[in-house]
Amino acid sequence: MVKGIHCINCVNGIKTHLQKKNLTKVHIELSNGLVTVYDSSIESDTIQGFIEELGYTSKVYNPNENEHSKLNYYLIISSFLSIPLLAHMFVSKHNILQNPFLQVALATPVLIIGYIHFFKSAYRSVLNLKPNMNVLILMGATAAYLYSIIGWLLNFNAVHHYLFFETSATIITLVLLGNYFEKRAINQTTTSLKSLQNLQSKTTFKEVNGERIACLIEELNIGDVIAVNLGDSVPIDGEIIWGNCSIDESMITGESSSVYRNVSDKVVGGTLITEGSIKIRVSSKLNDTVLSTIIELVRSAQENKPQIQKLGDRISNVFVPIVLLIGIVSFVLNYLVFGIVLQESVLRAIAVLVISCPCAMGLATPTAVMVGVGRAAKNGILIKGGATLELLSKITTVVFDKTGTLTNGKFSVKELYVLDESYPIEAIIYGLEKHSNHPIALSLCNEFNSFNQNLIFEDIKEIKGQGLEALDKDQNLYKLGSAAYLNLVDEKYYENYQLFLSVNHKLVACILIQDKVMNDAVTLISFFNSNKINTVLLSGDTQLKCNAISKELGIQKVYAAQSPEDKIDKIKQFTTKGKTAMFGDGVNDAPALTQATVGISYTKASEIAVKSASIVLLNHNLKSVKMAYQICKHTYRTIQQNLFWAFAYNIVAIPLAASGYLNPIFAAFTMALSDIVVIGNSIRLKYKNIES
Repeated sequence: MVKGIHCINCVNGIKTHLQKKNLTKVHIELSNGLVTVYDSSIESDTIQGFIEELGYTSKVYNPNENEHSKLNYYLIISSFLSIPLLAHMFVSKHNILQNPFLQVALATPVLIIGYIHFFKSAYRSVLNLKPNMNVLILMGATAAYLYSIIGWLLNFNAVHHYLFFETSATIITLVLLGNYFEKRAINQTTTSLKSLQNLQSKTTFKEVNGERIACLIEELNIGDVIAVNLGDSVPIDGEIIWGNCSIDESMITGESSSVYRNVSDKVVGGTLITEGSIKIRVSSKLNDTVLSTIIELVRSAQENKPQIQKLGDRISNVFVPIVLLIGIVSFVLNYLVFGIVLQESVLRAIAVLVISCPCAMGLATPTAVMVGVGRAAKNGILIKGGATLELLSKITTVVFDKTGTLTNGKFSVKELYVLDESYPIEAIIYGLEKHSNHPIALSLCNEFNSFNQNLIFEDIKEIKGQGLEALDKDQNLYKLGSAAYLNLVDEKYYENYQLFLSVNHKLVACILIQDKVMNDAVTLISFFNSNKINTVLLSGDTQLKCNAISKELGIQKVYAAQSPEDKIDKIKQFTTKGKTAMFGDGVNDAPALTQATVGISYTKASEIAVKSASIVLLNHNLKSVKMAYQICKHTYRTIQQNLFWAFAYNIVAIPLAASGYLNPIFAAFTMALSDIVVIGNSIRLKYKNIES
């Protein structure tokens, strides 16, 4: 945890410095000052030393520690001393508050607090050639203080016309006040992350030789057996080996209804047992659980920056030098060209320094990304990186696989047409398909399980998206798959069935299978169509089957009988015309998911599909696809609003300050307020209606 990170310049300065120390993989969260260095070979004390060379204060992160006590202390003292200074503006020149000795006594401690709080960061940022907003704050406050001292010493007879100690003190106080509210507001942007972290149990009971022993969660190993009773949260991912239960998974998946789990079912750490008791065998280490994965994705979402943020970063990197130049030019023009009196020209230059706010630009994107990704995670949608938010919000085409995505993947055999009854057709189908994890294969195994004859096949090969082939002990060749895979030319079979079985290239059976369209499929397709997003069905299934599904759902384009290679080619074509999302769940979909602008898959899909996807859905339903798009769309809209405010504020405020329409005190107030507006708009994303 690093104190003093206020803007993107601070972030870039720390990253540059650590890179010079050969620490290349560094993640910095601007929103909360958390710096993570992915290099286990370097001690944390050494890394802290590197960071503190830049003038920042750092320590090992403790999520339970109050980080704001010192800031609160500084704010209270500064406020107590600044109020009398402000009051002198409203009393007669003979009042004791006009006494310059009293004003120096009140203003000096506040300026000292400002230097204690801001100077190290400002000084080191200048040395690192990346000056931050603290440079502007200290320059403005110091200029007002020195001007007052000089005016006092040179103009004893009319000293009250030259005292601006209240400006110096109030600048520091208002910036501290802004920091205080900023920290509180930022805490609101990370509540989703904190609530996910709070789901993680700290202790549990492990069974050892028939006895229950209390232990910490991090002490568990894969294979350990733990007991979870009614009212307990599941401490870690595992498989039920005894008992059954109803379990509330809403904290992770967003689904409000409890689900029933029995022996051999998987359970996820962080979920709550609402009925029953179970024993589970630990199936993953603490750092590899579903909950840990969600937390890490939310926490590190800012690392993969949206494209829109890069504009703000580039401007922020040169913002402070430009403002310093504008402040100098403002003074020169006002005093030497327009004939404005010295004190007014100085105040205008100070107002320019104080009112400028690079922080708003730096906070515009990361705060919105944190809230958006957090809201998605609370609804069972895992978004891998902030860039994905922007990309999905801009898609022009969404491509769907059919089996297991638009349909439920639970197939049944509608018709088995046997051409040669001398073969045990059902047993052969079972014997071949048990070697595949494709949804159709799993359903056929379930359908023909009672025909299992333990047939022995060897040299089994699975051609993704096409079929299986194998040899028996007599070297007979069996092939089960699509018409194209078996090189069928007889159209009466090709058109009416989806799967075919051949022995030694002789067709012996045809299979007609059917699966059910998933709930909300019609609604989802209609949603994308109404938003002028092209909908495409890209499937390895037959043209007949795909046409029927697309007609039922209202899908605009259909590409059937597609191999994995065909899918990749089609996705490439779509992405050349616009940003494309691909939604699939099978092994054969993985290459296409990677090729698409945004890949979407279910967490229960094949492992390679999950790893290839940019967005992973914990819920096996289509409502999550719609919600993912809506969250991404509204998050991107929030980023745009934040950046518009940040740019517009500075574009309008700086000329006003240079022209004398904003005094330094009001400038300090509006500078602090600009950060709060940006963060507050991001917080609004947590609660706003995203249906529009």
